[in-house]
Amino acid sequence: MEQPEDQITEITEIEPTDFDPTFKDQVNRLYRLTFYGRWLVVGILWLSVGSVSLWGLRYPLSLMREYFTWAAVRYGIEFNFLPALGLTLCIATTLAVLIWHTRNVLFGLPQEERQRLEQQVYRIRQQGSSHPLWKWVVK
Repeated sequence: MEQPEDQITEITEIEPTDFDPTFKDQVNRLYRLTFYGRWLVVGILWLSVGSVSLWGLRYPLSLMREYFTWAAVRYGIEFNFLPALGLTLCIATTLAVLIWHTRNVLFGLPQEERQRLEQQVYRIRQQGSSHPLWKWVVK
């Protein structure tokens, strides 16, 4: 007995995650872990690279506090390249996480990212309690 094409497409379009509320909770927990993990990386980056970079730029920053000119900014970047690069890395990482989170708040989680999180939860479930994220995702 053959089924019409329409019924087959309807069956394949239904996702199993629509019926499993614990799976959605686990995906949300994994998203929260990703969120906190990104901010943890940003915080560690600022505490390590950011503080060393600001310390390396202390003289050009003191010049800029008294007499701000674009020449002082150029001097600070040109002659203190590594501290300027470190500070740029910290600022860029912070902005990237802020933009990522703002996009998720305003427009919701993109479908590709939701699917990636769902696949990761499937892998965590399959591996079981030996997975490092098991106790945080699957309670």
